[in-house]
Amino acid sequence: MPTKMMFYGKIKGIRYNPSFRMPKLHEYSNLEEGIKKSSSFIFLLGKDRFAVSWWVSPKRTRSYPYARVYNTLQFNQGKRVTIIPVMKDEGKDGDRDFIQWDTISLMSLLGVYVILGYYSDASKVSSGKITDQRYDYDYLKSQFEQLSNWQSDALHWNMSQVNKIGDLMKKAIEAYERISKKLNVDLHDLKSALTKANEIYKSATNFQQYSRSQSKKAQQREVLTIQPKEKISGEKASIDIENYLGGLYHLTIDEVYVN
Repeated sequence: MPTKMMFYGKIKGIRYNPSFRMPKLHEYSNLEEGIKKSSSFIFLLGKDRFAVSWWVSPKRTRSYPYARVYNTLQFNQGKRVTIIPVMKDEGKDGDRDFIQWDTISLMSLLGVYVILGYYSDASKVSSGKITDQRYDYDYLKSQFEQLSNWQSDALHWNMSQVNKIGDLMKKAIEAYERISKKLNVDLHDLKSALTKANEIYKSATNFQQYSRSQSKKAQQREVLTIQPKEKISGEKASIDIENYLGGLYHLTIDEVYVN
């Protein structure tokens, strides 16, 4: 039986004083080198300095991307940027994930500029899976060059990135078609991904509505699921958190009990 405990909260603003010891962020003038060697780093582009983190997958609960972003929050000598792939396909025996609306909304709330990218190359692990996926670094650098001259805030930049998702998805799909042929690895159905690009990601409204519906379904599944490694004495519950920038996060609390 699903739990009857449901929580709701609204974030009206974020105020904090970073006090944890931030790891030393190494400096790189070559973006590809920085991504290969560090999960968070300082990217030097002319006179500009960016505190950069990057995501392995667009899924928020895979590979702990938030920790990478948090490592840049104390940086105050330029813009804080996080790079997120619009989609990731690991092959027919692996996972496939797509970017979600509220992932971008949360970065806006934290004042982090999002650069959406796509993978253009990879290596083969087995007949049904690929790994070591690599971004199109020329495209990423072009976005940093645009960001160097961007005078508005993270929210407006991130919304401009949302408007590019449909085109970026098509570029990602074309790249995966090349990767599939090059490595002789079958991927998930790319036609369905193209349908998403043409229908779901063609407008911000469609993107938001679809993302919210998928997030709500995932929350409902998670509330009913006890993971083998979870040692809990209470019960699971759902929590919906809304923010003033239009974000709405359907999350799950692993353990709730009445005292």
